[in-house]
Amino acid sequence: MAAQAGSSSAQEDQFLENEEDLFYGAESGWVEARTSCDHLASLSSDLAHIPTPDTACNRCQHPNENWLCLCCKDILCSRFVNKHMLQHYQQSNHCLALSYSDLSVWCFSCDAYLDAQLIPQLRPVYETAYILKFGEAPPFRTV
Repeated sequence: MAAQAGSSSAQEDQFLENEEDLFYGAESGWVEARTSCDHLASLSSDLAHIPTPDTACNRCQHPNENWLCLCCKDILCSRFVNKHMLQHYQQSNHCLALSYSDLSVWCFSCDAYLDAQLIPQLRPVYETAYILKFGEAPPFRTV
């Protein structure tokens, strides 16, 4: 973060840089997804049949940035739209969700991304969402 000449002290600049790092993550932008989660027991028993990635938010009908609740299969918008998935978690404690934007899986309880390709319980829903979004099976990722 560039300091504006004469407008803040070096100490204030350092605080703002540290705060920015905490908010945006590490300088590289790399986030390590977890390969385990204690909340997988809350997954829906039928994740082979999920709504399509173009499904609008069930509350506000926003067409983009939507997430699939992996516990009840509700489609709700992200915290960058109207926060309906976050509110759903706060009200229902359904903590696992898949982003239809980038097919990432987030656990609200762990406050972490989960590696859907490496966690056996998540791989089928990831593959189904990938096929629905791109019309083909996802490439196999080696570890």
